[in-house]
Formats: sequence, structure tokens, C-alpha cells
Amino acid sequence: MNFSAGISHGVFLFVALVSGSALSAQNTFRAAINDAATGEALIGAAAILKGTANGGTAGRNGIVTIERVSDGKQTFEFTYLGYESQQQTFVFPLLNDDTVQIRLTNATVEIGEIVVSSTRSARTIENIPTRMEFIGMEEIDESGNMNPGDIRMLLSESTGIQTQQTSPISANASIRIQGLDGRYTQILKDGFPLYSGAASGLGLLQTPPLDLKQVEIVKGATSTLYGGGAIAGLINLISKTPTDKRELKFQLNGTSAAGLDVIGFYAQRLGKTGLTLFASRNSSEPYDPAGLGLSAIPKVERYNLNPRFFVYFSKNTKADMGINAAFENRLGGDMLYLKGKSGNERVYFERNKTQRFSTQFALEHKFSGKSKLNIRNSFSYFKRKITLPDYVFDGVQNNTFSEINYSYSGENTEWVTGANLWTDNFEEKQANKHIKPRDYNQLTSGVFLQNLSKITDGISIESGLRGDYAMDYGFMLLPRLSALFKINRKWTSRMGGGLGYKTPAIFTEESERIQYQNVLPISDDINKPERSYGANADVNYRTTIARQIAFSINQLLFYTCLNNPLMLVSLSDGNNRFQNINGRIQTKGAETNIKIRYEDFNLYSGYTFTSASVNDNGIRYQNPLTPEHTLSIVGMYEAEDKWRIGIEAYYNSRQTLNDGATGQAYWVFGAMLERIWEHFSIYVNFENFTDTRQTRFGSLYAGTRTNPVFKDVYAPLDGFVINAGIKIKY
Repeated sequence: MNFSAGISHGVFLFVALVSGSALSAQNTFRAAINDAATGEALIGAAAILKGTANGGTAGRNGIVTIERVSDGKQTFEFTYLGYESQQQTFVFPLLNDDTVQIRLTNATVEIGEIVVSSTRSARTIENIPTRMEFIGMEEIDESGNMNPGDIRMLLSESTGIQTQQTSPISANASIRIQGLDGRYTQILKDGFPLYSGAASGLGLLQTPPLDLKQVEIVKGATSTLYGGGAIAGLINLISKTPTDKRELKFQLNGTSAAGLDVIGFYAQRLGKTGLTLFASRNSSEPYDPAGLGLSAIPKVERYNLNPRFFVYFSKNTKADMGINAAFENRLGGDMLYLKGKSGNERVYFERNKTQRFSTQFALEHKFSGKSKLNIRNSFSYFKRKITLPDYVFDGVQNNTFSEINYSYSGENTEWVTGANLWTDNFEEKQANKHIKPRDYNQLTSGVFLQNLSKITDGISIESGLRGDYAMDYGFMLLPRLSALFKINRKWTSRMGGGLGYKTPAIFTEESERIQYQNVLPISDDINKPERSYGANADVNYRTTIARQIAFSINQLLFYTCLNNPLMLVSLSDGNNRFQNINGRIQTKGAETNIKIRYEDFNLYSGYTFTSASVNDNGIRYQNPLTPEHTLSIVGMYEAEDKWRIGIEAYYNSRQTLNDGATGQAYWVFGAMLERIWEHFSIYVNFENFTDTRQTRFGSLYAGTRTNPVFKDVYAPLDGFVINAGIKIKY
């Protein structure tokens, strides 16, 4: 019995020792997970012991606790939605019981890593005071599936931007921002003003998106760096540049309305040189979905060729030279005439024949890691001929743009200063015998200075001052101020405002609608520059919900006042003359943008409220063709390198028309599907599949089909169109 009792006692003691040893090998791990840039606690961040299900979630102070960690080397993975994951290895037991500090790098907002060029700042879009909207390559690629021939859809899908069609049968169009006519938006290509004057009504239609790297949009007065014209805003189209890896892409697209697009792009850097080459052929046959006998989609044939050559002299000096050539024949009107079946009958038609030739040159030299000098020059030749049954508008516009600027970028401050010169010459070949020639020759010179200063870690100020002298119109002084407030990791705010101006010209939406018929020339004795002031402010909030859903919302308020705007007035003799009215145009409102992302699903929603009014000598009325409410909702599923599936909906409220009538409110719906492989993809797009058309709401014109008087275009005319294609890349 004593022997047996001894054995039992020994077994008990052994078990107790083993158990005590096992318990002593269990450790507790405590970590504080913070934002690497701000030090802010990342509430909800996760930590897990690799190879096990043992983990935890960070609480209010960003601290996570994991128990029952065995002795020896143990690896933990730390994750938080929108941040780069991190792995760290520790040897247990730890030398002390202090809380381990883990810092994760923010990767939620991809555009925060992108340096924009429109502000000339070396800082990222997340750190500049100017409110900048950015359209990246992914969105450009998606838009290219829907409309590979031009960028109208790409821009009009942005909140607060409206495509205004000026011709119902030729589809000429311009871009409006926040309720202001297209002439108040400055459109640039790589910083060069190539789409102004006579080219403005067709520039959007002649710019395919395949060679674009990004699009930068600044809303409100942006005149400090680029001069007059950027009253409503600025759109800068940024082209792709060559890299060491070759890029070769082809796209073939066809539509149910007999459209065909053939597009190719090549880019590659080879040592000290580089090349990009873009070429396209876009065509469409006349299309009349309403059966009116008039084209909603015109007959079009267009060719684009854009080679660009790069030279890298050294790591500090580089230059590029580009040529852009475009030729287009656009014919809309009576369907019988367009199909060659009208015989000798009198018919109505509109023919636009255009030729564009432009050159761009840019030289950059860095003196150090902080300063650089840029020299830029462009020349643009644009010939346009509009032919109607009893009328011809035939003119040539030659533009030049030259600039030299110097920039310095320090740790807490940046300076940009420079000077530029524009020349704008227009000659009309065949003027109306009842109207004096509408030729003009304009020269504008300007100097500018811009400063960006980081006041504190959370406050940055950007200020600018520009002085322009326009021949015949005198001197204009243009100050501008913007501020960025980083309240914390989730909240930021921007405020800004400035002055703008626009010199008079006959090329407006109003004159474009009547093909410049009976429009009297501008007179510097009667007409004067339009001047404006405006401001905007926004608040941006972003967060993660339940560690899996990324959510952001941006709320913008805007206001612009345009004093003594230029308006086209009908005279008793049947002519039309531009006059500066005794009054103003005011546009104010709000934009709300919401983005939600969950794994491969993205949801975007944008709402705009716009109140645009004209006060003409005490008489107040709504600015025509400006819907008070617009709404866009886009849902997208993107399985990387496999599938892209999207559905979208757009709403426009009722709007006042130029004849005093009111247009109908309407919805437009679309859907897109793309299957992606390594070197090619196929896609199909169902645009406006509910077949919303203005011709369903009422007549498109008054009078007869042979002599129509067209009404304003405020809704789609082409209806339901399917397009499909293939994209090949190497």
C-alpha cells in the first residue's frame, strides 16, 4: 500500500509539473496599431498569429491583445482595410511586457500617390489645397468600352459636368461645368490650349480616350496659371508617356447604329529616346431611331494621327515633341440625302468638314532636386467649313502658345513663376455679303506667381497672382487663394476662390446652334471682357465599416458670379449681335459624391443641385439648359484580370429651354460587361437600354423637314444603342 501510494503521488507530481510547464509557456501579446503617417489609432485593425485562428481586433486606442501565444519564434500579420498589410516576427517570451508599436501605411486612397500636373505642384493630389478631381486609367478604360471614339461620356459621367449638344443632327457638343456655358471651361491637352475658339464645338468629338493616362478637373476660377477662360473650370487631358516596358494596344469596336472604331496605340522608351504613337479611324452611318427622316447620329468619317517623340538628354534634362493631325467629314440632315436617294429634291443638311494640325514642344531642366525650368510651345491650325443648303461658313484659326516657367519645391513651401504668350488669329474665307468679315487677331501676354506653403501639419495654403494684358481690352489682374485643412485621418476640407475673365469672341454655344448665320462680328468699341469671381468649399470624410467596407463622402458648395456677360441678341433687321448685358449670371449649388467599396464591388453616387440665373437689367430668369437636379448611380464589379460588370443610371430634372418651354425630366440607364484575359478582352455595352429619347417627349423642330427650325437638345436623341468590341494588348 505504501509503495502504491508513492507511485500515485509521483504520477500526480509529474502531471502537475508538466501542466505547470505548459501553462508557463503561454504568453500574452499586446500591440498598438497606428497610422504610419499620422500616428492615429486604427480602431478595428486586425492581428492574427500566422498558421492559427488565434487573433484579435484593435479597440478604442488601437490596441489589440492576443493570448495563449507559445514560446519561440511567432509571426503575426496585421491588416486594416485600405492599408498595406504587415508581418512581423517576435521571439517569446518577450524581453519586456511593453506594448509593441505597429505602424501601417495608408493605401486606401490610391489617388493619394498620384502627382497631378495641372497645379504645377510636386505634391500629391491628397496634399494640394486646390480641389482636384481625378479620372484615372481604369475609369478611362471603362469609358473607352462605352464610347471609344471621343471623351464626351468620360467627362459627362463626372458630377457637376454636363455635355450640351448644340446640333440635333450633327451632334456637335460642348462641356458645361456647374451650369455655365462651355466657353467658360478651358480644355487643355497636356497643358496646351488646343480646343478653343472655332474648334470648341467639335474638340470633344475629336479626342478619343485610348492614349490618355489621366484627366484632371478643377472646378471654379483657375486663371492663375492658365489665364483667361477658366471661369467655370479647367479640364486637362494628360497623355500617356513611354516606359521601359512596351505598351501596344488595339481596339476594334462596332455599334448597332452602324458605327465602327479602329484604334491603335504604341509606347516604349529605348535608352535615351522614347516614342508614343496613336492612330484611329472612327466612322458612323446616319441613324434615325425616331423615324423623323432626320439623322440623330450623323454620317462621320474621321482620322487621327498623333506621334510624340521623347529625348532624355540626362537625368536632369528631357524634351518631347508631338504632332496632332485630325481630319473629319461630318454630315447630318435628311436621311434620304445622306443615303444618296433624294434626287433633285430640296433637302436640309449640315456638313462640317474640319482639318486640325498642331505641334507641341516641351523642354524640362532640373537644376537640383528642388528646382526646375520648363519651356513650352505649341502651334495649332484649325480649318472648319460648315455648309447648309443656302449658307457657308468657312474659316481658319491659327493659335500659338508659348510659356517659360520656373518652379522651386522645398519641404514646406513651393514657388512657381513664369510668363506666357497667346496669339489667336481667325480669318473667314467667305463672309456673308450682308455682314462684315468676322476676322480678328488677338494677342495676350501674362505673368504669374504661385506659392504653396505648409503652415502646420494640418494646414496648407496656396495663393496665386496673375496679370494679363489682352490687346484691345487692356490689363486684367487675377488673384486666387486656396486652403487645405487636414482635420484628422478621416476628415479633410478645402476652400478656395478667385477671379477670372473671358475676352469676347463669336464662338459660343448660342452662335454654334445657328451655325454663325447672321452673327455680326465682335467690336472692341462695343464689347468688353466678361469678368467673374467665385468660390467653393468642400468637406471630405472617409472611413472603413466593419473592417471590410471602404466608405467616403465629399460635399462641395460652389458659387460663381459673371458680371456683364456676353449674350447673343436678335436685331430687328434679322441679324444677331453679341452684347454685354447690364447684369450678371449667377450659378450656385452643391455637389455630393459617395463612394463605397466592398472587396470587388464598387458603388458610386453623385448628386448635383444647380441654381443658375440671369439678371438682365433687373429682369431675372433661369439660365436655359441647366437642370436643377442631376443624379448618377454607378455600380461596378471588377474581378481583377477576369471580369468587369457595370450598371449605371442617370437622372436629369426638368430644365428651362431658350424658347421659354420646359424640358421633361428623364432617366437614362446603361449596362456593360467585359471578359478579360492576359492579352485581350471582349466587351459589350448596352447604352440607354430603356430607349430614352427627346423625340418621345415632343417634336424636335418647327416648320418643315426641308426648312426646319430646331429646338434645344436637352435629352438623348440616339436612344438605345449596343456596342461591342475587342481590345488586344501586348
